[in-house]
Amino acid sequence: MDNVRRNEAKSPKIEVIETCGEWFVRVIEDGGEATTSFELETFAMVYAEGQRLRLGLEKV
Repeated sequence: MDNVRRNEAKSPKIEVIETCGEWFVRVIEDGGEATTSFELETFAMVYAEGQRLRLGLEKV
């Protein structure tokens, strides 16, 4: 059997990360990623939840 590398699309994903008192939401989709920063955790979580709904994911 030949070795074949399939170019499978990765599933969309949302990550919420806290670093040095700043909150980051990383949205990974379609082979790219976008990171948005927030000063408050609540704003980051609301944004992440909106992205979750947009992408049709079950959880962040």
